[in-house]
Amino acid sequence: MMNKKGFTLIELLIVIAIIGILAAIGIPAYIGQQRSATRSEAYSNLQSFRLLEEQFMAENGAYTASLGTAGNTTAIRDANLAAIQAAGVLPKFRPGTDGNFSYRVIQNNQLNTPVANPPTWAASAVGTPCFVAVATGVVNTRVAGEVFAIDCFNNRSF
Repeated sequence: MMNKKGFTLIELLIVIAIIGILAAIGIPAYIGQQRSATRSEAYSNLQSFRLLEEQFMAENGAYTASLGTAGNTTAIRDANLAAIQAAGVLPKFRPGTDGNFSYRVIQNNQLNTPVANPPTWAASAVGTPCFVAVATGVVNTRVAGEVFAIDCFNNRSF
């Protein structure tokens, strides 16, 4: 009598096919969840940014100067973060290093309403101080090219 321990080739191929189907379903869902979590982080950081600007206004009678430049490279992200966190500006803004978004603030502007995505902004009315805080997805990340914004009136594109 022959001892049959092990699996046949057919059984192994069926198992591999099932694993392939599960991976084909699971991997895109996982990537989508990562993108959603990254966007949520940007939304939270922009809301924090707005509150810090409002605190700065309450303490100094004016919003900060425009900080950061447009762009979506890691060098611009890091330079913008350094400018925002400079002593006396908004040192409590801490979105974390190696983030997926570059942040900047544009003074004397507000979001156009209705707010679109991607957002657009224009100069605020004369004598009405306002700002737009912008998050731009950094290249080579899962959110590359995405842009979100919030203004002093809490209008937001997210």
